[in-house]
Amino acid sequence: MKFRSRTLLQKMSALFAPFAFAALGPEAHAADTITEALTGGKVTANLQYRYENVDQPTSGLKTAEASTFRLRLGYETAEYKGFGAMVQIESIAGNHTYNSRTNGQTGYSVVADPRGTEINQAYLSYSGLPQTKVKYGRQVIRLDNDRWIGNVVWRQNWQTYDGVTAVNQSLPDTTITAAYLYNVNRVFTNSSIDNGTGALMGDHKMSSPLINIKYSGFKFADIVGYGYFLDYDSAAKAFGRNNSTRTLGIRATGSAPIGAGTKLLYSAEYADQSDYADNPNNYNVHYTLLEGGVGFNVANLPTTFKVGYELLSSNGKQSLSTPLATLFAFNGWADVFLATPAKGLQDVYGTLSTTVAGIVLRADYHDFQADFGGGKYGTEWDLMAEKQFDKTWSVGTRAAFFRTDRVGNPDCPACIDTDKFWLYGAMNF
Repeated sequence: MKFRSRTLLQKMSALFAPFAFAALGPEAHAADTITEALTGGKVTANLQYRYENVDQPTSGLKTAEASTFRLRLGYETAEYKGFGAMVQIESIAGNHTYNSRTNGQTGYSVVADPRGTEINQAYLSYSGLPQTKVKYGRQVIRLDNDRWIGNVVWRQNWQTYDGVTAVNQSLPDTTITAAYLYNVNRVFTNSSIDNGTGALMGDHKMSSPLINIKYSGFKFADIVGYGYFLDYDSAAKAFGRNNSTRTLGIRATGSAPIGAGTKLLYSAEYADQSDYADNPNNYNVHYTLLEGGVGFNVANLPTTFKVGYELLSSNGKQSLSTPLATLFAFNGWADVFLATPAKGLQDVYGTLSTTVAGIVLRADYHDFQADFGGGKYGTEWDLMAEKQFDKTWSVGTRAAFFRTDRVGNPDCPACIDTDKFWLYGAMNF
């Protein structure tokens, strides 16, 4: 197997190798001089391999067999008078038997791991204000469970954000996160535009303020209120995005003991979404999540069982959208619903997970149907086994099996039979 970026990976490894030894020493700390801050920082590194097989027999596409490596290297300075900096670069190498949306292999099913090298994060930080940290530049942002704002952690190339964030914890049991975004670096990279796949896949230019307030002072639950105001610029709208939305919501998550070694788990969330800024559409839709479960031990094996209902509503023409979410974590790992169908989506699901000999085992089942009109979309089974050996090494495997209820469903063109299989391993230090 030949990898186009092998030489680059070797050069990056050689460049950062001297810093790797420094990473074994003390972590970054407050420095007395600028020189000490620059040289007394912390190196981070990640090497990850993944094999992904995607089979969509009724699509007319060849089965994708993606074999990809990711090398990510970062350096964070120590702080000097509250100021710090961080830079992180990543390089992804892969074979040619899959459609990455940038490699021209359109005869294969899509695996969203394009080859390339880019700056993943690069920001300046300031923590000189009481219990507050401000970051300016390219950075990872994850809010709550990543349903609205996430870094798409499953993909080899993470989603990152260009902008400014401020996190304040000066109020008791309260975390306030405020941000202003002017660009989103999507997983397909901006090269997808140059390859003719359009702005939907490339970077998202925007002027978008975010606010998220979390209160953890109640024993029964953590409460979060949020407002996300996504204002895409005119270039993005010209490609038909029309995703400028205002989303206001509230979320509660918690647990309560109900017996020896047993606890009740629960989550609830509601959000209202409408058009925002100069979005030409005039609509109002909503989001609802209800989830309950129980955590217990079976033969000394920690086990969790959950059932849930998630609604992304529709008025028949427009549906609720979550374009900046870590979408892999929701509505099935087959990624059939990366875009919400026009008639919305209802997902009734169940999850069973346990740990045996340090191996995390999990099985999910989903039943999907439309919100508007109530038509069925299909069902999906997801299976996982993962093992974390120590802080450095981990391996895992997953599989997803989506079956459509209707071949050629006009309400869900993406609803086609899909089987996916993964093998992966990672090293972190």
